[in-house]
Amino acid sequence: MRWSTVVIAGLLLAVQADLWLGKGNLPYVMGLELELQRQRAANDAARERNAQLAAEVDDLREGLEMVEEKARAELGMLKPDEILVQVSAPR
Repeated sequence: MRWSTVVIAGLLLAVQADLWLGKGNLPYVMGLELELQRQRAANDAARERNAQLAAEVDDLREGLEMVEEKARAELGMLKPDEILVQVSAPR
């Protein structure tokens, strides 16, 4: 009985050593899972940004209102006989 107990304990120790010290040890796997979660969050943010850009491209292709809005906001363009008034918020 004593001999079989020693063998079983040795095998159990070998399995545990591989779990904690081997190539795919527990801390390494947990670190990989954390990195995977971060990457998935970054991918979700990139997908959302891509969807916004795709919607903006569709708006630019289909309507001139978006082109006019962009020209006014980013380039400061005005229509003929139009006066630009800028109001700044008080400090």
